[in-house]
Amino acid sequence: HIFVTATLLALAGSITFAAVVQDKPTVVTGADLTRLVPTSYYFKGQSAPTQMRNTAAAKLGAERYVIVGLVDTSGYSAEVRAKYEGFFITDSPIKINGTSLPTGAYGFGFSNDGKMNVMDIAGNDVLSASSTNDKELRRPRPLMMTASEQGIRFYSRRDYVLISAN
Repeated sequence: HIFVTATLLALAGSITFAAVVQDKPTVVTGADLTRLVPTSYYFKGQSAPTQMRNTAAAKLGAERYVIVGLVDTSGYSAEVRAKYEGFFITDSPIKINGTSLPTGAYGFGFSNDGKMNVMDIAGNDVLSASSTNDKELRRPRPLMMTASEQGIRFYSRRDYVLISAN
C-alpha cells in the first residue's frame, strides 16, 4: 500500500508541475509566429501591411495569445502616425502593467514621454501604461517580446511594459 500511495502522490505531483510549467508565458517563434500574425491590419478607416520582421507573439496559457506587430503607417495622416505604430491583438483578457485590457484587437504606440498607449480600431484611447526603460538591453529592436518572471516584456526599442494573464 505504501508503494501505491507513493506512486500516486508522485504522479499527482508531476501532473500539477506539468500544468504549472505549461501555463508559464512563453514567446512564440518561427513557423508558429508566422501562422499567428496577420499580413495586414485595419485601423481607423484603412488597412496597412504588417512589417513581418517586426512582429512578436506570446502564449499566456492553453490557446491564449497576445500578437503584436508594426505596420506600414505611411498612408495615415501625420496625426495618426504620431501615436499609432501597429496592432495589438489579445484573444483573452490580460493585464498591461497591472491594468486590465479586455479581449480584442487594438492599435498601439509607445510615446516619447514614456507611455505605451492602446487604442480601439477607431483610434479612441483605451489604456495608457508607463513604460520602463531597459538600459541593460544589449540589442534593442523596434519591437520584441521576452519572457520574465512576472510575465512577458513587450518592448519597443529599450522601453517595455509587462503583459500578464488576467
